[in-house]
Amino acid sequence: MYTPNQLQEAIENAVQNIKYPAHPERLYEPIRYIMSLGGKRIRPALTLMAAGLFDDNLDKAMPAALAIETFHNFTLIHDDIMDNAPLRRGKQTVHEKWGVNNAILSGDVMMVEANKHLSELDNNILKAALHTFNATAQGVCEGQQLDMEFEEQETVSIADYINMIRLKTAVLLGGAMKLGAQVAGATEQQAEQLYEFGENLGIAYQLQDDLLDVYGDPNKFGKQVGGDIIANKKTLLLLKLRELANSLDLEKLAIQSDNKDLTEKINHVIDLYDKYDIRSLAIAEMKNYSDKAFHALESLDLAKERKSELFKLAEQILNREH
Repeated sequence: MYTPNQLQEAIENAVQNIKYPAHPERLYEPIRYIMSLGGKRIRPALTLMAAGLFDDNLDKAMPAALAIETFHNFTLIHDDIMDNAPLRRGKQTVHEKWGVNNAILSGDVMMVEANKHLSELDNNILKAALHTFNATAQGVCEGQQLDMEFEEQETVSIADYINMIRLKTAVLLGGAMKLGAQVAGATEQQAEQLYEFGENLGIAYQLQDDLLDVYGDPNKFGKQVGGDIIANKKTLLLLKLRELANSLDLEKLAIQSDNKDLTEKINHVIDLYDKYDIRSLAIAEMKNYSDKAFHALESLDLAKERKSELFKLAEQILNREH
């Protein structure tokens, strides 16, 4: 069984060896740029780890891993446009560097490139792989749409929020794992168990991100702590507070939504979170989904040592500080 670091190194080498056409340069250069910015390569690593549970041949699953990583980076280009974000991984975003129209078109081509990677898979699993990939990609787009709609909705339930992050974030982790399992010849039940593991891990991962945004160490988190509070983002913490707070505190919360003193705004909202013990409630919710993830992995009918690296990676993801 390969370690996550070994897999990430193999993915990095494979990404660097992808050959894109030279012309039109402004179409393909943004793709080379975004793909070279690195990142943790967690999603393709999960694809290879899932495949490695059933087959030690990394080369067989690498096209699926590259398809997942290419699709993920495609979504980042378009997300950055929608969020009007100036930076991605500390560098200029594609639309800032090449313009919005160019970024949209380069992103579109990345979806094509992802399908080209999938076309390299063996014919006997190609149909199943395409079905998994397309369902995953569609789910991510649905999640992004819901996220945008939530910005305009006054009332969002916690169940609605969990479903949104399931689609926007978690289905990609689940799909990445299911795809790896399918490529390596797993049974349908085994592939579904790994999907369940990845999806629940993804929900727990996003809930952890919500917590880090408020309670993380700014020197380790890598971005401004309290960013979600500043943006009035409907996270689990805010929705839980709205559910539990009395009418007077709800009025205080409403006043803070328009507070231009950002430091004061962050401090006031965190005081309300602390009053209602929102942090503990959010941690419990995160643990609920992490427990579901680990249960799905434990129930997978494989030797425990075969799954040990996957357990370790999941624990690292859920105990991160950034």
